[in-house]
Amino acid sequence: MRIISGILKGKSINFLKNSTTRPLKDSVKENIFNIIKHSNLIDVKIEKANILDLYSGIGSFGLECISRGAKKVTFVEHDKNASNILKENLIKLSIINQAKIINDKIEIFLEKNDNEKFDIFFLDPPFLDKEFINNVNLIKRKKISKNNHIIIIHRETNSDDNLDNFITKLITKKYGRSQIIFGVFN
Repeated sequence: MRIISGILKGKSINFLKNSTTRPLKDSVKENIFNIIKHSNLIDVKIEKANILDLYSGIGSFGLECISRGAKKVTFVEHDKNASNILKENLIKLSIINQAKIINDKIEIFLEKNDNEKFDIFFLDPPFLDKEFINNVNLIKRKKISKNNHIIIIHRETNSDDNLDNFITKLITKKYGRSQIIFGVFN
């Protein structure tokens, strides 16, 4: 795996080899960033953004954001092994000062959040996880999104998640087994 653009372009990142995590494919990641940059439906810029990367795994999305100029990324990952590899990547890339790693359950982090506000929310829960919708609801209730924000959710193409009570979908794209939903809190 590697960083695909920005100041760290081409740098390799370590990843976890197990059945519980699935790294975001480079092609899907690149398409996400192209949509953020070029869609007239999205008015959020990566540069100088405060990003919340939930279910972050090894952090490939957030690492890419830092490479592209994000101000700060908060990574939340419950799996200790994935968090350790994420920390290794941050140190290896010399960007640890632009990141905060939370090794805990997402709902615990959200409940403890001291109202820090975010521009971009990225959620990449396990495909079989339906409980992530509760976390989307919690983010909305806590009002931690800036006025100009975007929420990006990576799901399986066939998933039938009812998000309409929480977000207004702006764009949905499908890439093989992956479905990427872009929206804003309603």
